[in-house]
Amino acid sequence: MSYAVVRIRSSIGARGEVVDTLNMLGLKKVNSLAVIDETGSYKGMLQKVKEHVTWGEIDKKLLREVKKRDEKLKNIGLHPPRGGFKSVKRSYANGGDLGYRGEKINELIGRML
Repeated sequence: MSYAVVRIRSSIGARGEVVDTLNMLGLKKVNSLAVIDETGSYKGMLQKVKEHVTWGEIDKKLLREVKKRDEKLKNIGLHPPRGGFKSVKRSYANGGDLGYRGEKINELIGRML
């Protein structure tokens, strides 16, 4: 299983280790996408940057569509989502857009392609 990770917020004012982790994930700009494997080390990295990104399980159909844009699946530039974000300061569980969102990531990426 693979996770799709979308950077939503800027790193201005963020701690250095958060900025480094975003760069290691390949998320250099806002509205960029990276596809990563579901491993323990990546899960720890996602927890460190959860106030800047959203992530979830990407389905195979959308993964093929994303691969057409870039084979490396790192730092893929996307448009801002049609309809906008709900809140870039609150977690997905609390009605915002940050953090883990499961299968709903596919709907967000569809609005951003």
